[in-house]
Amino acid sequence: MSEVTMDKIVSLCRRRGFIFQSSEIYGGLNGAYDYGPLGVQLKNNIRDLWWKEMTQLHDSIVGLDASILMHPRVWEASGHVSNFTDPMVDCKQCKSRFRADQVDLNGPCPVCGSKGTFTAPRNFNLMFATHIGPDVDAASTIYLRPETAQGIYTEFKNVVQSSRVKIPFGIAQVGKSFRNEITTKNFIFRSCEFEQMEMQFFCKPGTDEKWFPYWREQRMNFYINKLGIIPEHLRWHQHGPDELAFYAKDAYDIQFLFPMGWQELEGIHSRTDYDLTQHQKFSGKDLTYLDPETNEKYIPYVVETSAGLTRNVLMALSDAYDEEQLEDGDVRTVLHFHPSVAPITVAVLPLVKKDGIGEYADKLEHELREDFATFFDQSGAIGRRYRRMDEIGTPYCVTVDYDTLKDHTVTLRFRDSMQQVRVPVSELVSEIRKATKEYKRV
Repeated sequence: MSEVTMDKIVSLCRRRGFIFQSSEIYGGLNGAYDYGPLGVQLKNNIRDLWWKEMTQLHDSIVGLDASILMHPRVWEASGHVSNFTDPMVDCKQCKSRFRADQVDLNGPCPVCGSKGTFTAPRNFNLMFATHIGPDVDAASTIYLRPETAQGIYTEFKNVVQSSRVKIPFGIAQVGKSFRNEITTKNFIFRSCEFEQMEMQFFCKPGTDEKWFPYWREQRMNFYINKLGIIPEHLRWHQHGPDELAFYAKDAYDIQFLFPMGWQELEGIHSRTDYDLTQHQKFSGKDLTYLDPETNEKYIPYVVETSAGLTRNVLMALSDAYDEEQLEDGDVRTVLHFHPSVAPITVAVLPLVKKDGIGEYADKLEHELREDFATFFDQSGAIGRRYRRMDEIGTPYCVTVDYDTLKDHTVTLRFRDSMQQVRVPVSELVSEIRKATKEYKRV
């Protein structure tokens, strides 16, 4: 396996239509990215797999899609207005801006090399502020949400009353969040606009000791068994005393070995009853839960799972990327996506355009669309078309040739092993489904 660098990932993403820098024709905008045809499909596949895992395959987890714009008091209750800050410094010489905890204030500037030129650290609130209504004043100030979790907490009572769910239960949500980051770097790892996949699991105080390790196990298994991530590329990091939020009992991060090193991918946090207690205090509304069986009233404890969808995309690209030295001396660039998340599942390739082969292949590709994400390509030598499909991570290629017209069989090629087998067209869908179910990365 070759070394995976961020430059290689960025180059492939731009070349093959996964991710582009936003507003590129105007010089681009730092920290903002557009997802191209393959990128948006990859992102949607990961999102849909997570949603199915959390809501369909688990008992008592319901969905929510809360508004991005919320009452400003929400962010006072959550502590974001007063505490959601990073220390910031500027280089007086080159005007570059840095987080104060990420540079040596007595050392040289990482950009221009000047020494002793940093400004004094000052707090910088990471929330984007905007205004609602015709007047631009303090009374009209609202914020773009910096996280999706608070919408779940503020709708806790409505969900309980309308869905008739009973504790223990969870509320899952996928949505965009916005953070006015001091510095954006490492491609889509840290950006101003991103998407989160969060689930807040509400349980009776004391039972969180059981649910916290349960959700830790569930979330790690998701990456290994459902997304097909190499286990050695994942590890646990427990928050130490200097990292743990003052209201949390315990917290772990799932870290992934990105090209720039080990970084957080998802957090699993035992948040106690802090969030609902705060919103009850600031809103004046009763957010206690009445147990229908015991008639106990209490504010539930929360076990949170919070993952970045955009970071999951970068993880999938980084984990899948490989450059293989072939026996003929050629180098094959390939993305080893799990078939369940690959943007294109099956490519249909006619060996030649003439003699009815192109028409047969076109008809077959349209039929396969009912079951898979497909692509039709009849341009160029068959070997070059295989390489193009390998580079974008397509797990299966189907080649239609002259024998197909005689016996209605096709060549099914597997991306990872490059093995080719002859399969009857009538059995093609079942063979692909079987291979997907049994998929193990070579």
